[in-house]
Amino acid sequence: MWPAVGSEPAVWEPRADAVGPTRAERSAVGRTYQAAVPAQIAGLDPVVASRVLAQAEEAVAEMRAFDEAKGEVGSFAAILLRSESASSSQIEELTASARAIAEVELTGTGRGNASVIAANSEAMRAALDLADRLDVDAILRMQKTLLAEAAPHLVGLRWQPVWIGGAGSTPLTAEFVPPVYSRVLPCLDDLVAFMVRDDLPVLVQAAIAHAQFETIHPFADGNGRTGRALVHALLRAKGVTNHITIPVSGGLLQDRDGYLDALDAYRDGSVEPIVSAFALSSLRGVQHARAMWSRLDEIKAGWSGRLTLRADSAAWRLLDELVAHPVVDAALAARLMGVGETNAHRHLAVLTEAGVLRARQHHKPRRTLWRSPEVLAVLDEYAAEVTRRVR
Repeated sequence: MWPAVGSEPAVWEPRADAVGPTRAERSAVGRTYQAAVPAQIAGLDPVVASRVLAQAEEAVAEMRAFDEAKGEVGSFAAILLRSESASSSQIEELTASARAIAEVELTGTGRGNASVIAANSEAMRAALDLADRLDVDAILRMQKTLLAEAAPHLVGLRWQPVWIGGAGSTPLTAEFVPPVYSRVLPCLDDLVAFMVRDDLPVLVQAAIAHAQFETIHPFADGNGRTGRALVHALLRAKGVTNHITIPVSGGLLQDRDGYLDALDAYRDGSVEPIVSAFALSSLRGVQHARAMWSRLDEIKAGWSGRLTLRADSAAWRLLDELVAHPVVDAALAARLMGVGETNAHRHLAVLTEAGVLRARQHHKPRRTLWRSPEVLAVLDEYAAEVTRRVR
């Protein structure tokens, strides 16, 4: 049996300026609640049923094979990473259109969910860049990248209680209260020691590491998104995905309730539900990735069929990059084509006339943006597909 999460008494003492206005919230101050005490897992050997282990090994084989087959296509890697980031945000009930997200990525301006999701893409990139040195500093970098713009005051390890669920606004009525903040750093050190081991089945290790991270809940915000980025860092570190990002969060989103139930089961001492959830979600992620690849191939074939360009036209280079950059301005288009901005406008006009691109005015800052409606539609179709719940 995997050890269940223990508990210890703690006293609710919020900051004076954080005390709520209701009588119940005021009366909670100074009262005792139960905070989690996660087990030390660095040296534990998880045991899962052969059926679940077979699922996990199949998922790893499928992810590795797809990565090897499609990994050399840089533009496709970009769209998969964007899709994974959007799905991970959707699990936290943060949604935005593909166009809004792409415009924020290009212009650096925007409000609401689109800017938050764009930051999640950057956090995912940071996670992959840090895969070769998974330590506490790397985890902190991921969360900082995620929240530096949207909520800089929440960057870094928390120093107050956090809690999950419950009808009230204090830890006394919460469904789960993560460990007191003095335990957070020792728990993260233990988690890192578990993640760097090389004697465990990869997906079993990644799923448990994710569940342990969510149990520790080291931040005031961004735990879920950082924890799912950590899974991809582990998959990259262990050599499962060397080039692309499988949209695993899309699979989790399809059975969000099952995913959350699996996290609860982990805290009760059962690792199999979370391993199975990640195995099935990884397999679904490969299926979604294959569907996107097929649809994008059809779109690019359609472009080739309706465009009459010289073989050496710079516009072909832009077409190759539209999958990674479905919204461009003249400066980005010029850089992608390797031409000056004056020439870029000429090629953009040709592609707009052919219906490959559509132009619109963007006001902050004021400039013209061109978007690929067909590529953006693939992303929006994927987002709609993964929100159709699996029963």
